Amino acid sequence: MTDDDEKPRRPTGPLRLAASALAGVAGGFAAIAVAELVSAAVRPQAGPVVAVGGAAIDRTPAAVKDWAVRNFGTADKLVLQLGILAVLALFSMALGMAVLRFRRTGAACVLVFGAVGALAAATRPDTGGFTDTLPSLVGAGTGAVLLYVLAGRLQRRHPATPATAGEPEADWDRRGFVVLASAAALASTGAGALGRSLNGASGHGAVASRDRLVLPAPTSPAAPVPRGAGLRIPGVVPFITPNSDFYRVDTALVVPKVDAGAWRLRVHGKGVTRPRTLSFDDLLRRELVERDITLTCVSNEVGGPYVGNARWIGVRLADLLAECGVRPPSRGGPADQLVARSVDAMTIGSPVEDVMDGRDALLAVGMNGEPLPFEHGFPVRMVVPGLYGFVSACKWIRDIELTTFDAYDPYWVRRGWARRAPVRTESRIDTPKPFARPKAGTVMVAGVAWAQHRGIDKVEVRVDDGPWQEARLAAEDTADTWRQWSFPWGATKGGHTLTVRATDRTGRTQTGKRARTIPDGAGGWHSVVVTVE
Repeated sequence: MTDDDEKPRRPTGPLRLAASALAGVAGGFAAIAVAELVSAAVRPQAGPVVAVGGAAIDRTPAAVKDWAVRNFGTADKLVLQLGILAVLALFSMALGMAVLRFRRTGAACVLVFGAVGALAAATRPDTGGFTDTLPSLVGAGTGAVLLYVLAGRLQRRHPATPATAGEPEADWDRRGFVVLASAAALASTGAGALGRSLNGASGHGAVASRDRLVLPAPTSPAAPVPRGAGLRIPGVVPFITPNSDFYRVDTALVVPKVDAGAWRLRVHGKGVTRPRTLSFDDLLRRELVERDITLTCVSNEVGGPYVGNARWIGVRLADLLAECGVRPPSRGGPADQLVARSVDAMTIGSPVEDVMDGRDALLAVGMNGEPLPFEHGFPVRMVVPGLYGFVSACKWIRDIELTTFDAYDPYWVRRGWARRAPVRTESRIDTPKPFARPKAGTVMVAGVAWAQHRGIDKVEVRVDDGPWQEARLAAEDTADTWRQWSFPWGATKGGHTLTVRATDRTGRTQTGKRARTIPDGAGGWHSVVVTVE
C-alpha cells in the first residue's frame, strides 16, 4: 500500500527507478543551492554544509583529526565537505526511490536533513542565533516541495491498466518529469552560483580594509637575516617561508573575513585591574616590533611539513597585559592561563608565565612585510615563539581572558591535547627525498632543525647504523627561528638509510623514541631511505 492510495502496484521498471533516484538528487541539490543563497543574506557560516561540517569537526576524536591532517593535509576541510555532500547525495537517492511508494513521507523526510543542518547551526559556539537556522530550513523546505512535485510525474497515469509488451513504463509522465527536473536543475545551479557569489562578496569590507592598510614602520625592526642563514641547496626550503606556502591548520571551514575598522579586542579576567577594549588603530599607534619567528603545528609528524618561518610585525603582548595590571604567576599574579578567543569562537589557552617571560610574544598585524593574509588571521593574531600553535597561535583574535588552568579547558584540551605544549627539539631531512636514487659520490644531505626559544646547537647525521657525524650548521638568525644544516656524504652504491637528530642550546638531544602527535607533539628521528646508483 502507498500513503497516497490503496490501488494495486505493479513492478517498478529500471527506468522509472532511476528517474526516482534522480528526483531525490534534484531535491537535495535544490535544498543545498537555496540554502547557499539564503546564507548569503544571513552569513556564510550558517550554510548547512559549513554548519554540519563545523559540528563534525567539534565532535571528531583527536586521533581521527590527527589522521585527517596526516593524510589530507590542508585539504582536510575540502575532503570533509565533499564527504558531507556525498552522504547527502546517497540520502537523497534513497528518498527519491522511496517516494515511488511513500510520496508524502519520502518528500517530508527531506526536512530531516534540514533539521540536522538547523540544529548544527544553532548549536555552534559562534552561532548567530535563530537566523542561522534559516538557510537549512528554507533549503530543506524547497527540496521537499520539489521532490513531492517530481514524484507526481513518476506516478502511473493508469495504474490499473496492464503494461503493454515492450513498453512496461509507458504510463508515467516521462516528458513532464524531464522538463521539470531540467528546469529545477537549472534554477538550482543559478541559485547556488548566486549564493556563492554573494557569500564571496560578503567580506568585501574586510578585503577593502586590508587593501587600504599600510603598516607603519616598526619601532624595533628585525635585524637583517644573517648571510649564510639560508643554504642555497636544491631541495632545502627557503629560510623565510613565503605567505602562499606557509602551512595552515585550523578548524575554519569558511575563512573569517573581519573588517579591520570594526575589529575590537577585549582584555579582561582574573588579575586584570584595568580592563581594556582596543581598536585596530589603537594597536597601530603602539610601539610595533618586527621579529623572525618559526611556528610549528602540534600535528606535524616527524619530518612533516607543518612548520614555517616568517617575519612578523606586531605589538608586544606582555606590555599590553602589564598595562592592564596583569602579573605573571612568578610575580604573584592570580592567573596562570591566558585564554584567547577568535571570531569563530575557537579558544586557545597559553601559559601566562611564558607569554610574559621576556620572549617576543606578539599580537601580530603583519607577515613578511604585508598585512596578515586572511588565512593567517587578519587583522590580528597571536604569535608566541617556543609554543605549539594550539596553545599560542590564535588567529582572528577578538578576546583575551585571564584565568587559570584549573578553571577552564580550551577547545583542544577538551579533546585530549595537552594544556602546556612547548615545541620539541626536532630536525628534518629535506634532501635527498625518500626513495631518491642519487649517483655515487658526494651527495649533499641537508634540511632544517628547530627548537624555538632555545636555539639549535648541533645537528648530527647517521648513515645506516654507523656513528653519528656532525653536520655543518648554517648561520643562526635568532633562537626563535629554525636553522638549516648540511652534510656532504660520500655515498656508495646500494640502499642506505639516512637519519638526523638535533641538540638544542640547553644540551637536550632530540629523542629517538617515537611518539604520536597527541597530546603534545611528535617525537623521534627523521629518516629517509635512498638507493645510490
